[in-house]
Amino acid sequence: MYSKDMVDLLKEIMAVDFVVYELALFLNTHPMDRRALEDHNNFARRSQELRAMYEKKYGPLTLGSVSEFPYQYINNPWPWEIRY
Repeated sequence: MYSKDMVDLLKEIMAVDFVVYELALFLNTHPMDRRALEDHNNFARRSQELRAMYEKKYGPLTLGSVSEFPYQYINNPWPWEIRY
């Protein structure tokens, strides 16, 4: 149905995004923590890299993604259609 590579990449994106959100929450109450900010920025950059890799290979992840012609968002499986 879906390739193992596709599912593995999606799982990595979700894991990295979780860390980005958790660090953002931490930084809301600890804005002067330089290490947390550096970690947040590193994980945010990694998230961007992973998303770019995914979108190049499998198509847009979100409605805000730039699409090739023809419009590709509807060609991806919906989140509830993916078997992990």
